[in-house]
Formats: sequence, structure tokens, C-alpha cells
Amino acid sequence: MKAIVYRGEGDIRSENVAEPKLEASTDAVVRLTGSAICGTDLHFVRQSFKGVKPGTILGHEGVGVVEQVGEHVRNFAPGDRVVICSTIACGSCVYCRAGYYSQCDNANPNGKQAGTAFFGGPEATGPFNGLQAEKARVPFAHIGMVRIPDAVTDDQAILVSDIFPTAYFGAELADIRPGHVVVVLGCGPVGLATILSAHLMSAGRIIAVDHESDRLEKARELGAEIVDFDREDPVETIRALTGGIGPDRVIDAVGIDAEKPGTDREKDKAFAAGNAPKTALDWAVEMLAKAGTLSIIGVYPLEFTTFPIGKAMNKNLTLRMGNCNHRKYVPMLLDLIASGKVDPTRIISQKEPLKAGIDAYKAFDEHEPGWIKVKLEPAEA
Repeated sequence: MKAIVYRGEGDIRSENVAEPKLEASTDAVVRLTGSAICGTDLHFVRQSFKGVKPGTILGHEGVGVVEQVGEHVRNFAPGDRVVICSTIACGSCVYCRAGYYSQCDNANPNGKQAGTAFFGGPEATGPFNGLQAEKARVPFAHIGMVRIPDAVTDDQAILVSDIFPTAYFGAELADIRPGHVVVVLGCGPVGLATILSAHLMSAGRIIAVDHESDRLEKARELGAEIVDFDREDPVETIRALTGGIGPDRVIDAVGIDAEKPGTDREKDKAFAAGNAPKTALDWAVEMLAKAGTLSIIGVYPLEFTTFPIGKAMNKNLTLRMGNCNHRKYVPMLLDLIASGKVDPTRIISQKEPLKAGIDAYKAFDEHEPGWIKVKLEPAEA
């Protein structure tokens, strides 16, 4: 079968690889009808997140049709349409039972303290082959797959595999209340989905910060006020827009992509070395109203150790962050989509065949105009 395979820093290839097989009684094999490219995938390719094993299939977003199930997968059968949660969880440990699926004790084979397990990541996350392929093995499939309602399309469902749950999780961490002024830092796919989520939580105003004109325009289409940090100081501008008070909530949906001192590849290396400006967190702490809340869902590598803790403490800020517990949110978001209350497909900008995945990665990496969220479709789909 065809798959997008990591071979080394800056080196990804479309290759023929062996089809997956059931390896445990809780596995399933899914024929993928759609995957997607995420900004996190780019970090692996650039090696700002180190440790990806050559030969690993990339990708952690997927929808498809079940082909096989293990003996202990009792809630699915071949032929079911499913969305695959991008983080992997057992569903049985104390953390899963409390809804902290991203902190599962059993999914990561590196041990209980190893952290989140997910598809297509570094060795520290499993490793598990990813979902940018024609088929995939899904561990703990009874909890890691969710049936797609008939009223929900594949285009809608692919966004529920990762970015929409992550965005909703970030909005929930921010504790958005009706009428709140909410700032979203970063208008990539997760940031745009965060705007949708903040609307669902009845935010009074949503202000989106970025410098890519196509992303800012998309944010405005979704109902946000926009601030271009290349043209104006975001802290001063947002204070002026909020009567000198600042926003009640800030959601960092950009992480290490906050600043652009050079090319994205140069920037990622600078962050990994610990010597690049960390403006998203600085801006967030400076612009927040006193006693406000900062939610961090943007990705930071383990080497990132700087935070303006003194300023945050002096303002009585609340800080919340983490990896999304996808399985907690996927069923609810699918129901919202099926009911017509929200349609996340407004975020998808391109649909490309899986065989064109390498060119799609390049366009996405280089921020070509209009390339915001790319869905990859295997030929069979």
C-alpha cells in the first residue's frame, strides 16, 4: 500500500509499504478514506521535535472504513465508518476513566511516565505508524475509534480526528463564559477551529492574531476581529480594542510557530536550541486582563523551558495547558456537526490525493497562499 514515510530530517517519501495486520485482541485495521497534514507533522520533518524513527508512517488524523477487528473489539464491525482519535488510549486505566485520555497509563509502551501516545510521532510517543496511508492499525480500537453518523461527511469527520477537539479543549481550558473577550493567537487550522469553539461557548468578542493575510481573512470570515502583528503591536492594539483592560481569556494555538525570525526551518532549529524569541507567551501574559486565564494548546518541544512566570504571577493569571483528550470530545463534536450547529469544513482549503502528499507537504510548509488545511485522499476513496 502507499504511505507517506519519514526517512530523515527534511526527507519524506511516498512509498509502498506492507499492509498493517492485527497485533492484539484490541486492534482494528481501517481502510482510510481520508487523512490530513498537521503543523505538528512539519515539526517532525524539520526535527524541531526529535526522535522520529526513519521508516515511520506520518500522520495522526484519519477517517475510514473498518476492515478487521480483534476479538475484544465488540462495538465495531467490518464496514463501519469511523473517525480515529489522534491520541491513543486504553479506556480502562484510572486516567482514561477520568477523561484524561492523553495521559493514559497503558497506551505508550515506553511506560507510565512517558507521556501521550499518538500516531505518526517520535519514538517517545510509541512509536506508532501513522495515518497518512491507505490502511492503518488502530490499537485499543474499542476506545480510539468513534462511529461517524450518516449525516456527517468524511470532510467534516477528518477535522474531528484532531484539530477541532484540540481547539474545543483549548476553549474549555480557557473557561470561556458568555460575554468574555477572547484572543486566539495563531490562525492556523487549530486557531481557526478555536474561533468556532469560542463561538459555541458564547464568547462576546473573539480577536484573532496572525500575520498571514489568507489566514487572517479566514478568521474574519468565521466572525473574529483580526490583528496583523506585522503591521501593529498586538499587545497595544488589543488593549486599545478592549478599553485598556485586555482580554479575559487568551488561547495560544500557535506554540513554537509564534515568531518568524527566518524561514520556518531556521525558526524551528532556533527554538530547539533555546535561543529564539518566544513571543506568543510573552504577548499572552502582557495583554491579558488582570486575573485572566491563559490556555496553551500550541505545541512546544520538551526543550522549551522559558515562561514569563513573574509577570503572570503579578497579574494573578490562571495558566492551563496540555495535550487534548480527544476521545472525550469526538462524540460530542460529531453530534454537533450532525445537528447542523457547526460545520468545520470551512477550514479545509485543499483536497489532494495521497500520492501527491509530498508536494502538498511542501506547499503547506512554505505557507503558499491559501494553503491552510490539507486533506489527503487515498486513491481507493
